Amino acid sequence: MTAVAHYAIIILSTFVLVGGIIGFKKAGSKASLIAGGISSVLLDACFALGFANMQAGFIAALVVTGLLDAFFAKRLMKSKKFMPSGMILLLCLITQALIAAALVTK
Repeated sequence: MTAVAHYAIIILSTFVLVGGIIGFKKAGSKASLIAGGISSVLLDACFALGFANMQAGFIAALVVTGLLDAFFAKRLMKSKKFMPSGMILLLCLITQALIAAALVTK
């Protein structure tokens, strides 16, 4: 279970980065590109930390995904459109559930 949760972090990182790039390409949003890039780097750092200390990497990833949850939940409530904020929110929640399950079973 820990391997699944660990790799879910890097998968989420990829989706967040791609989302930031798409937001920049479609809407010209530099903020989307910067936020997506920073969030992706933070998730990548959590993934890398997981190799040295799995628990610390998972806890850090929970913090980052929690911040992403808050941001994308607010955007979803404002826009009432599932794409893209609802999808990223759903991916964050799935990743958090995998991480929590891995922490509990470990």
